[in-house]
Amino acid sequence: MSKPLDDKHIIDLFNRGGKHSDLAFKAIVSQFGEVLYSQIRGITKNHEIANDVLQNVLIKVYQNLSEFKGDSALYTWMYRIARNETLNTIEKEKRRAGVDLDAPILEIKAGHSVLDGTTPEMITDTLQEAIATLPEKQALVFQLKYFEELKYSEISTRLNTSEGALKANFHHAKQKIQEFILNKLNH
Repeated sequence: MSKPLDDKHIIDLFNRGGKHSDLAFKAIVSQFGEVLYSQIRGITKNHEIANDVLQNVLIKVYQNLSEFKGDSALYTWMYRIARNETLNTIEKEKRRAGVDLDAPILEIKAGHSVLDGTTPEMITDTLQEAIATLPEKQALVFQLKYFEELKYSEISTRLNTSEGALKANFHHAKQKIQEFILNKLNH
């Protein structure tokens, strides 16, 4: 499909059933597959795990698309599924015998007594734990801004939300993440 379909058109097409459902799903994969993979990869830091999670997410999207109520943008709904599936997968991987999820996203600077005993993996895990505590909208905006490095205008278009609201969500997300990390380090 050359021109992206809007959410309503995708849902209407899917609900018609048969070959129309297949076309709607192909539109979802072509329009959102890459960005969902990117979001998942940003959390897992591992290509193989991200691919597996994306497959599971797309299956869940297909199985549950008829339940989509349109209370949010289709991408927001799919992101929520992707985020939950990714966090569940990470938990399963952690329970296995020490799976390495590639390079960490934060570096630790020496000289602080609390941080000197903290590994980069522990910092990465703590950041992911902090993100998991955020409300869905704040987590989504933080992921898009911090990991994807998108501009507010791009996020605004993707989520159909004002730039001012996005800036506020990002600001609150950063504050909550900082508080979470400081509390964790001080305990």
